[in-house]
Amino acid sequence: MATTRRTVSVLMLPWLAHGHIGPFLELAKKLSKRNFHIFLCSSPVILSSIKIPHEYCSAIELVELHVPSLPGLPPQYHTTRGLPPHLIPKLKMAFDMAGPNLSDIISDRQPNMLIFDYLLPWAPEVARLHGIPAVNFASVAAGASSFVFHFIKRPGDEYPFKAIRLQDHWMAKYRNQMEQASENGMSITERVMRCIDQSSGLIFLKTFRELEGKYIDYLSDLLEKKVVPVGPLVQDPVQEDGDHITEWLDKKERSSTIFVSFGTEYFLTEKEREEIAYGLELSSVNFIWAVKFPVEEHITLEEALPRGFLERVRERGLVIEGWAPQARILAHRSVGGFVSHCGWGSVMESMKFGVPIIAMPMHLDQPLDARIVEDVGVGLEVMRNESGEHERKEIAKVIKAVVVEEGGERVRNKVKEVSIGIRNKGDEEIDEVEDAIVKLCGVATGSV
Repeated sequence: MATTRRTVSVLMLPWLAHGHIGPFLELAKKLSKRNFHIFLCSSPVILSSIKIPHEYCSAIELVELHVPSLPGLPPQYHTTRGLPPHLIPKLKMAFDMAGPNLSDIISDRQPNMLIFDYLLPWAPEVARLHGIPAVNFASVAAGASSFVFHFIKRPGDEYPFKAIRLQDHWMAKYRNQMEQASENGMSITERVMRCIDQSSGLIFLKTFRELEGKYIDYLSDLLEKKVVPVGPLVQDPVQEDGDHITEWLDKKERSSTIFVSFGTEYFLTEKEREEIAYGLELSSVNFIWAVKFPVEEHITLEEALPRGFLERVRERGLVIEGWAPQARILAHRSVGGFVSHCGWGSVMESMKFGVPIIAMPMHLDQPLDARIVEDVGVGLEVMRNESGEHERKEIAKVIKAVVVEEGGERVRNKVKEVSIGIRNKGDEEIDEVEDAIVKLCGVATGSV
């Protein structure tokens, strides 16, 4: 926008997961450059892990939200990182009880609007009580969203895009997830629809039109609200001298190595770890594998992986326990493939850095994202057997097809083309986001 206006203040409330915090923080950075003041609100344990770059410190404020402590869920567990899966429902229940504290924050900070995350229907209710608009921001794919909402809104009709089709075991899981009631009695479907219904005329989505234009338009039609893409929102990697991972990668040939990671919220079963380990061994490709365990599970890598595996692959494999600097690894010239769960943030990072994807979706929206990856042409999926399990031979086969074999050249070229497109895009989506927020908040343009 060329005209001047007064500063707009925005309160952001993401879900308590690092995969959700990241997109909100990147959107905050983009908006802060355009005369917006951002209050990024989360639990103390989440905020303690966030570093705001110096150039944004005056425009982005971190605000602590008091999340009630429930039995077995102390404050240090108010994050999904490392949280045992059986405690996720309790964390959702605790977050649902944070409404009074959010109300106090709005009274104190007086924001012009609230941007809230997926599955937090209580947040826009609090905003409405204070007379400010609230917009839902979902860091998920338009394709995945439109697929889910199609079956909610038009259950008797066939989904119009043939590229997104799921194996029977995934469809059964989706139906069960959507109908399953949570602790407060609401099904996921009810929570989703309450969030959408209370979003003030539009929805923000982490995507861009060149990638998902047809899905964005169909989703807007389904929801009867304008869907505004906010762009890929991928953070630039932070380079660190003396980092042992970078030093290890520096010794490998260009595009010879794969990175293996399944996100911060999914923990592999013993059977899954075994099949992936043998798949990596059979592929004969260099790899970095980030293996994660819940905080309550005390197990060593030697115990968790097949006997003798670490010794057999020590020349070409680096296994890391816990967190790994994903963006920095994907941006390295030696990395030529990403064995990924296909969380949408990971898909966007892989595309931005031009790394082809070996898709191994595990749950949630990931199977739908994997279909989009194949449809766009930036990766191949490791298909499961009839029992719904991954097999080592298929894992090795797809790794070699994507990274080594001549047949994978189409995928490798396509992801490079998409990467160039993302890097050359600029911030045209943020122009539309800014316009939408300014109109929604009724902020006058002209003299400051």
